[in-house]
Amino acid sequence: MAESISFEPPRGMRDFYPEDMAWRNRVFDAFRAAGAAYGFEPYDACVVESYDLLARKAGEEVGEQIYHFRDKSDRHIALRAEMTPTLARMVAQRQGSLAFPLKWTTIAQCFRYERMTKGRKREHYQWNCDIIGEESMLAEVEVLGAACDALRRMGLSSADFKVHVSNRALLSELLAAGGIPSASHPQVFLALDKRGKMPDEELCAMMRENGLSDEDVERTFKILDISSLDDAAALVAPDSPAVANLRELFRLAEVSGFAQCLEFDISVIRGLSYYTGIVFECFDVKREFRAIFGGGRYDNLLTTIGGAPATAVGLGFGDVVVTELLKARLGADAAAEKKGVYVGFMFPEQRDAALRLAARLRAQGECVNLALRKAKPKQFFARAGASQCAKAVFIGPDDVVAGQARLKDLATREETTVEI
Repeated sequence: MAESISFEPPRGMRDFYPEDMAWRNRVFDAFRAAGAAYGFEPYDACVVESYDLLARKAGEEVGEQIYHFRDKSDRHIALRAEMTPTLARMVAQRQGSLAFPLKWTTIAQCFRYERMTKGRKREHYQWNCDIIGEESMLAEVEVLGAACDALRRMGLSSADFKVHVSNRALLSELLAAGGIPSASHPQVFLALDKRGKMPDEELCAMMRENGLSDEDVERTFKILDISSLDDAAALVAPDSPAVANLRELFRLAEVSGFAQCLEFDISVIRGLSYYTGIVFECFDVKREFRAIFGGGRYDNLLTTIGGAPATAVGLGFGDVVVTELLKARLGADAAAEKKGVYVGFMFPEQRDAALRLAARLRAQGECVNLALRKAKPKQFFARAGASQCAKAVFIGPDDVVAGQARLKDLATREETTVEI
């Protein structure tokens, strides 16, 4: 006897039933609307890439999490774990003909084989917004402004989320001021980025293995207790460019109207080594979930893959965590606004009238869900009420004779007359 097939998707992957698509559409619609509002141009690319490209950018432990294989021509290829390497490849390919600065955006499906935890799958969709070729803080402001705008469009506010902002260059300055040699900074960053994901004792052990003394480790953790930009500025040079950049970012965010969504947080590291300046991560204010999105300035990625130098700022905004947050804050039934008309009929003799009405409403720009079989009124309205339609029309024999039917608002129960 043949072994039965599981109806579950592969571990870490997802199916999207209509009720799941309602949530996904709410998130994706906000992504697209915010990107358009901020002038980002959409792009897309293939879901498979050269393994060498992804591994060169990924580094650290991420290289072990890439789904990779050899195709029938023995080429080593992989499913993308994120979109940034592909973006860098596309820009490098046409770097001589593109007009900079670029403002590009995409919603990409990404795959990463890693341990399953709350808010983390092995497949997810990620909204990317990147600005390439702009050195001023306006690049950070536009990227962060678009992300905050997307969250507001989903139905959240600054009372629900905060974007934690820091600067890797400032952390380097603070470490240097504490006597920690610059050669140790990359490993310190990598260890500190895991804070909250593993015990501090293990982080201490990691740093000691990389040559830090017990005093260095203690000074490092004290740096993470700094709670304000002014306190951090007092410990570094008065003319620190990193401090100046952060002050300018917060000032411009105030001008742009979303400063209330930001807060300084020296503990934001972003473990990947290609980040070079401002970095940020967004969390729900109750810290019940993983990071909603993250990103920062990366100035060396194009040169890493062989392109010409170009400064860049970008973010990755996954769909998994924000969907969980929306369900928790808005309620499980708030996925999509109801719209459109459900049209039904009582007997087969009214089917053509229902079809004509549906065609006319669709020609007028209305979304119409046409019942595919006859139904009794109670049965029809129960089905219409459970649908995503806001209104319903039920056509019976008397309605056909009169040439009119009643269009009912399913929420208010108010009725108007519609010509059949």
